[in-house]
Amino acid sequence: MKRIHSYIWPTIIAAALALGIFVGGKLHFNDSPEKLFSTNSKKDKLNRLIDYIDYEYVDDIDTDSIVDVTVNQILEKLDPHSVYIPKDEMGRVSENMKGDFVGIGINFYPYKDTIAVIRTIPKGPSSLNGIKAGDRILIADDDTLYGKNFASNAIVSKLKGRKGSSVKLKIYRKSTDKTFTVNVNRGVIPIKSVEAYFMMTDDMGYIKLNRFAESTYKEFKSALNSLRKQGAKKLTLDLRDNPGGYLGIAEQLADEFLQDDKLILFTKNKKGKIDKVRATKKGSFENKPVYVLINERSASASEIIAGALQDNDIGTIVGRRSFGKGLVQREMELGDGSAVRLTVSRYYTPTGRSIQKSYKNGIKDYYQTFTDRYHSGEMISVDSIKVADSLKFTTPKGKVVYGGGGIIPDVFVPIGTNEEEAVESMDSYGWLSYFIFEHLDGNRKQYAGYSEQEFIEDFSVDDILFEDFVDYSLQRSLKMNFYDYERPIKIYLKAALAEQLFGPNVHAKIKSSEDAMLKKVLELDNPVFKQGDAEAIQAIN
Repeated sequence: MKRIHSYIWPTIIAAALALGIFVGGKLHFNDSPEKLFSTNSKKDKLNRLIDYIDYEYVDDIDTDSIVDVTVNQILEKLDPHSVYIPKDEMGRVSENMKGDFVGIGINFYPYKDTIAVIRTIPKGPSSLNGIKAGDRILIADDDTLYGKNFASNAIVSKLKGRKGSSVKLKIYRKSTDKTFTVNVNRGVIPIKSVEAYFMMTDDMGYIKLNRFAESTYKEFKSALNSLRKQGAKKLTLDLRDNPGGYLGIAEQLADEFLQDDKLILFTKNKKGKIDKVRATKKGSFENKPVYVLINERSASASEIIAGALQDNDIGTIVGRRSFGKGLVQREMELGDGSAVRLTVSRYYTPTGRSIQKSYKNGIKDYYQTFTDRYHSGEMISVDSIKVADSLKFTTPKGKVVYGGGGIIPDVFVPIGTNEEEAVESMDSYGWLSYFIFEHLDGNRKQYAGYSEQEFIEDFSVDDILFEDFVDYSLQRSLKMNFYDYERPIKIYLKAALAEQLFGPNVHAKIKSSEDAMLKKVLELDNPVFKQGDAEAIQAIN
């Protein structure tokens, strides 16, 4: 039997960060190929070595793989965020940062021996063709998708294709015990950056961003406009777990909150050239209360937003110290379909802070320092955060801020207990979602009569469903003090149900009642609300 503790998640998270935080940068490059790739002895040496291996070495060698290894080893000597993107990865990486792809519009599980539809994208190709949650996709054109151990990316490749192209799907519907065939024309499917948005109170809106992609600013504006129509005069911007993305998108978002000509950031390159980015007149949420939520996994573009607002004495930064990435990358093609994202400058917050943490001891140590935060006490107490007086800066209104390793929030909120973090991890890593899918697979009809609002207001997870979850977890060697955390687990189960029935907005709204940072925002915004008050919980829900 395994006991879940929060200290196992930092190791997993650090590995994810190593892959996920490299995506920042401005994608432009002005030097000509002739200037950049002129002949010199260092390049000739590498070219000759590859040629010798190709033509003279005793055994056949895949020199492409050697080049890939060599490029990676070179970049590892530079900094943790200069990375190589092989050509077979470029499509996925570009698609993710573009903000959409062409497909059939479903969320799915490779469930047992079939492909199970969790939820269809509203008004997407599958939804418009009558495919429903719980359906199994058996065949796509002539490719059988059941009874085999397909990897998720292999399944996706069968369902994606050119815009407007048709795929013939054979579907099994468990509720009717029948199969049917439907032709689905592939369409453009958005990859959402705005994970959720809703009204926390009568005048406080909430927006959760999971990255900064090409589509993020438009999504943010759409969500913000919707919330303002619902009465939002204040905003909570949730950047927790957001690893960053495009620098220019972060600049646009920061501009929404800052008055004309306020400094957002400046960058400095190898030659000492400084480029300043200032706010314009376009800002639509200036002079209004804003709370920015950050944590130890908020990085890069997320830190740009937090730093720009903090240094201009705008809003309140709430949470825990951010990751600490202050490097800017540019993507450059290498001529064979691969690319490199190379660090070309450092960015600084308006007061002149560099929030980049040290990487002088190598990449392994760089990510180990992230894990060390969990053992140093700084996740529990702001007094445990090590700061250097030499990196002290002062905002225009006299607030002291520090550089060198992330943004320290204005208001600190400690991490939860081991068990509380375990409950959160069960949700974020899909454990609850998988259980709920199995539950819905046999009980979907009992939820058919609920509207979103009725589900939020009237539905409660009963003891039977809770006990089923405990049994499900114990059978899979997950052990914790379930009954000590019955209330939050029931709320998270309700949120997981809501996500599969109604979508991410309802999921986030229900789950928010157990969110310590959102409770702190309500307390800061209105002292009547105290942490844990029934009124505060009711206000969020």
